[in-house]
Amino acid sequence: MEDFRAPRWLPGGHAQTIWPALFSRRYLGARPAFRRERWATPDGDFVDVDWQGEDMEATLLVLFHGLEGSSSSHYAQAFADEARQRGWRFAIPHFRGCSGELNLAPRAYHSGDWEEVAWMLARFRSLHRGAIVAAGVSLGGNALLRFAEEAGEMASASVRAIAAVSAPLDLAAGGRAIGRGFGRQVYTRMFMRTMRPKALRKLAQHPGLFDAERMRAARGLRDFDDVFTAPLHGFRDAADYYARASAGRQLGRIRIPALVLNARNDPFLPGSALPAAIAVGPCVTLWQPAHGGHVGFPSGRWPGHLQALPESVAGWLSCHL
Repeated sequence: MEDFRAPRWLPGGHAQTIWPALFSRRYLGARPAFRRERWATPDGDFVDVDWQGEDMEATLLVLFHGLEGSSSSHYAQAFADEARQRGWRFAIPHFRGCSGELNLAPRAYHSGDWEEVAWMLARFRSLHRGAIVAAGVSLGGNALLRFAEEAGEMASASVRAIAAVSAPLDLAAGGRAIGRGFGRQVYTRMFMRTMRPKALRKLAQHPGLFDAERMRAARGLRDFDDVFTAPLHGFRDAADYYARASAGRQLGRIRIPALVLNARNDPFLPGSALPAAIAVGPCVTLWQPAHGGHVGFPSGRWPGHLQALPESVAGWLSCHL
């Protein structure tokens, strides 16, 4: 995957991002079937976890999804299929409000939500007897890296190794990238189409939580983060949130094996914002192929398939069991 090459029929970062999510084959066999379990959180809320497999001794792969993602996301189904082929158990915990039901508490989720990730991984550790590895995609990848950075050597108590795929390591740079041109017209609109209504439902649930008019006027992710994400999760504003939640600057703190995979043509994060090997420390492996887009990495003949990504990531994780 570190030298991944996209098919000739699918050139460019935007195509390699959009086409795989919509049209490429997600799994080789039957569609993954999940068993849902609801966990009560320490603050009186809940999260929903989708499970595949029952073998308590098998390796468990935990996948943290991206912004507005779920177990129905293309990458989640591809990783579930790869886990099944390897005989691994698989679980995808949904960040609050992402399982199809609005959560109860005023808070939601964000890119630096490492304390939530820490709680989830500790819960998995208490429920599963075999080895545990974790992967995070986009927002979930950044949050997983932030967990490893904050936990240091203690991270090994919960998980053997981690992998972050297309994580927005520099949130400010990523926000600028998708806040203009094609990114603003396509990706920003896509996210805002679900995030704004969900936030307004949260306001109805908790009147006075934020300024409704400012939310209705928000046109970009930075506007949304200024009104909603930052103040609800303890940040001063969007700039403070981006600075404190970005995982890229603190990769040297990680003390467990960690793979950080980012395509250099990812439209969500410019290649110039990616870390250099000298800056990440001995526990971190960087894969930065020229191709792949954002959580795309399609392979094969038209319409392509998604197996190359989970196969490569799971292969790397298996080397650290």
